[in-house]
Amino acid sequence: MHLRYKALSVHLLTATGAVLSMFAMLAAVEEKWSLMFLWLVLALIVDGIDGPLARRYEVDKNWPTYDGVLLDLIIDFLTYVFIPAYALFKSGLLPGWTGWIAIIVIVYGSVIYFADTRMKTKDKSFAGFPACWNMVVLVLFAVAPGKVLILAIVIALTITMFTNLKFIHPTRTKRWRNVSLPVSLAWVVFATWAAAVNFQEGSWAHWGLVITSLYLTFAGIAQQILPERPGAPA
Repeated sequence: MHLRYKALSVHLLTATGAVLSMFAMLAAVEEKWSLMFLWLVLALIVDGIDGPLARRYEVDKNWPTYDGVLLDLIIDFLTYVFIPAYALFKSGLLPGWTGWIAIIVIVYGSVIYFADTRMKTKDKSFAGFPACWNMVVLVLFAVAPGKVLILAIVIALTITMFTNLKFIHPTRTKRWRNVSLPVSLAWVVFATWAAAVNFQEGSWAHWGLVITSLYLTFAGIAQQILPERPGAPA
């Protein structure tokens, strides 16, 4: 296949995320939360694949008609922010005023973060929490902590969006990538497992989600605390 058409196929792959987000939203409206998260996990997998392919086939040069970055951001806002926020509000995990505060904080903070040109750090990590609410809300569904703790997590993560705290990108942050990538893949497995069993209480998937989520949340901050030694392996 000609390189230009390979680049186009990457754009078309990215665009499938919009269809997956619609499927997820339809499931959410019917309060089929497990199905919704399965669609969101599939969208997350597509999002994880299309980036490396876009760089490999240099889509900005070989098919510049479409803006891959803009396309990705539009879909990410739907799958990472809008639908998970709706699910958190409608599920009853945050009843009453707590739910209203959560969706306002999540949506308002995330849309500003998505427009921030300082989002990425020099090592391709994220400056501040990268608004991965699809991952956060899935873990909250699985673990189901109290509403006070859920609201505190939402507010704390939103605040970190506008700090210099680093959050790794599993495929692009080179340091510790040999650990980060397998952990990310494990998270996807545990997330799929948890959703497939309808977040059944006591599932081992819950522990896997908690452990992998803690690593993905704090690995970047740990890298800031522990500066990389010159010549040390990534």
